[in-house]
Amino acid sequence: MKNRILKIEHEVGLGGVAIGTAFENITDKQAEDILTGAWAAGVRHYDTSPWYGLTKSERRFGEFLKTKNRGEFIFSTKVGRLFEPVSESEVPPVMWKNPLNYNFRHDYTCDAVMRSIEDSLERTGLDYIDIIYVHDLSEDQVGDRYKFFMEQAKNGAFKTLSKLRDEGVIKAWGMGVNKIEPILECIKDADPDICLSATQYSILEHDDEVEYLLPAVKKAGVSLVSGAGYNSGYIAGRKRYNYKEQIPVKIEEKKKKMDTVAKKHHVDLVHAALQFVLAADAFAAIIPGASTPQQVTDNVKARTTEIPKVFWDDLRAEELIHKNAETPT
Repeated sequence: MKNRILKIEHEVGLGGVAIGTAFENITDKQAEDILTGAWAAGVRHYDTSPWYGLTKSERRFGEFLKTKNRGEFIFSTKVGRLFEPVSESEVPPVMWKNPLNYNFRHDYTCDAVMRSIEDSLERTGLDYIDIIYVHDLSEDQVGDRYKFFMEQAKNGAFKTLSKLRDEGVIKAWGMGVNKIEPILECIKDADPDICLSATQYSILEHDDEVEYLLPAVKKAGVSLVSGAGYNSGYIAGRKRYNYKEQIPVKIEEKKKKMDTVAKKHHVDLVHAALQFVLAADAFAAIIPGASTPQQVTDNVKARTTEIPKVFWDDLRAEELIHKNAETPT
């Protein structure tokens, strides 16, 4: 069984989706303030992707982190898309509010992975990258090309990243996806170390993960990192769920019931959501995004906030969490 590489003091990290202008046009100065606040709060685990803001988030993280002692922090980014500069009029429609002028294409071949890593190192100015995730190789992102790209990755990205890890160029690799199936397929056919599970395991929605994903990664000796553990802000009160404005009715109803239980026990549901994820033994870390320095500080605080056991007992009694879900002790 592999060693768990991130179950250390860096359990609470910072994700780069918001800094990439996913929800609002965060300026360079605001991004710098968020990163400065994160560092001051003790955050030493940072995750981004060239996809976020069409390379903007990655550049912003690099601009800040390249001034720090490289041995003091963990940095992860992603492969799976290649980017080419274009004119402003040629930028494709994307979710980012103010992306840079790039177009992109999915590519999971060996050559594409090597180029992507080289580009990320150049954009960030860092000497090396700790963890590489194979990004968005799932049906919700690539549609009916999923099987084609998965075969491409099995013959390209997976083997290449294992080789780079074994040579010491990177420390670890895995999938970075919004679905559990690609992670299950990857651990069956390759030897990843750690996978970024986004929007999948949260206090609001986790049944399939408890029943299928967590047992599989435990058996394989693979760790997990949680992305979008607040369901892209919905748990914190945002009017979006898993990056979409349409919120499932059953989720709205479930959150109302959870809010009632939380209010009864004077619990901050955001704090409970963070602790719920980290209570699962498979999760080495959680990397919430942030639009303000205060959000980062609150995420760090959430790790040690005392939450009464009766709160978790009530959630389980009302069948608001899976009967076998791990909870804080």
